[in-house]
Amino acid sequence: MPLTKTKLLAMVIALVVVSSLLMVLFFKNQINPAISYPIRVACVGDSITEGTEYPMDLQVLLGDNYTVGNFGVGDSTVLRSTDKPYIYQIEFQNAVSFKPNIIIIMLGTNDARPDYYTHIDEFMSDYKELVGELEVLSKPKPKILLAIPPPIFNDSLGPTNANLVEGVIPRIQEVAEELNLPLIDVYSALADHADYFWDGVHPNSAGSNVIATQIYSDIIQTILV
Repeated sequence: MPLTKTKLLAMVIALVVVSSLLMVLFFKNQINPAISYPIRVACVGDSITEGTEYPMDLQVLLGDNYTVGNFGVGDSTVLRSTDKPYIYQIEFQNAVSFKPNIIIIMLGTNDARPDYYTHIDEFMSDYKELVGELEVLSKPKPKILLAIPPPIFNDSLGPTNANLVEGVIPRIQEVAEELNLPLIDVYSALADHADYFWDGVHPNSAGSNVIATQIYSDIIQTILV
C-alpha cells in the first residue's frame, strides 16, 4: 500500500523528534563525560517541600538516572533569628550526607511572617551563609539552584504575600545574582492558580506538579550547561 502524504509527514515528524532526543543525550554526555549515575538531587525547603508531592513528582519527571531526596523542614526559615532556622536542623546535615550533585533551595515563605520579617535585613547574609555551608560541606561540590517560593493566597496562616513580594523575593533574586546561581521562578508559575493550593499556602497535587515541572526544566538546562 503506498504511503499517503499524511503518513509520510507523520513518519518524518517522528524521525525528527527521535533524532532530537538522541542529539540531546549525545551532547549531554559530551558536556559531562565524567558524570556518574544516579545523579542525586536534594530538595531543601520548608513544609512546601516536606509536605507536598513535588519531590516525588520531580523524581518521576527526572527518571531512573536521578535520585531525589526530600529534606524539607516544616516552619523552617533562612533567617537565623527565628524559632527554626533551616541551617540548624538535622535535615541540613542529612542533605549534606546525601552527597547531592544538585541542590534545590526553596525557602523564604516563613521568613515572610510579620514577626520574623522585622529581621528581613539579615536575610541576604543568612542566605549566603546557608549556600556557602552547603557548598563547602557537600563533596563533590554540588550545583545549587535557588527557587522563588510560590505565592501566598491566604495571609491568615502567618506569612503574608506582601512581605514575600516586597522583601523576600527581591533578596533571593539579589543573592542569586551575587552568587551567580540559577534562579527558578516558582512564584510566577503559580501566580494565577489559587485553586492549586489546598489552604492558600501549601500546594495541592496540581500545584506540586507545576513546581516539579518548573524545577525539572531548570535542572535539565543546568545539567546541559
